[in-house]
Amino acid sequence: MSAMLDNLLKLIDGPRDGSLLRYGIANELVRLERFAEAVPHLEHAIASQPDYSAAYKLLGKARLSAGDEEGARDAWRRGIGVAMDKGDVQAAREMTVFARRLDKRRDTPQG
Repeated sequence: MSAMLDNLLKLIDGPRDGSLLRYGIANELVRLERFAEAVPHLEHAIASQPDYSAAYKLLGKARLSAGDEEGARDAWRRGIGVAMDKGDVQAAREMTVFARRLDKRRDTPQG
C-alpha cells in the first residue's frame, strides 16, 4: 500500500469524508491497478455529488479495467449526461470517445 493511500484511507468517516476524498482514494487505487477496490469509492463520490463528471469518467475506467464492460459503458453514458448538463464539454467528449471505443470493440467479431 502506498503511504498516500494509507493517509487518505484514515480520513474515511471523518469530517473530510466526501466526494473529493473518495475520488482521491479511487484515483490512487487506479494508479496502483487495484481497479475493483476503486469502484465503491467512486460510487460513494457520485452518490454524495451526483454532478461530479470526473468521478463518472474514472468509474468507467476502473470498471473496464476490472473486466466490467457493461458497468464501464453505463458509467460513461451517465457521465456524459451529467457533464453536458453542467457544461463540462471536454469531459463529455472524452467519455463519448471511451464509450464509442468500447461499443466498437463489442461490435467487432472476435476470431
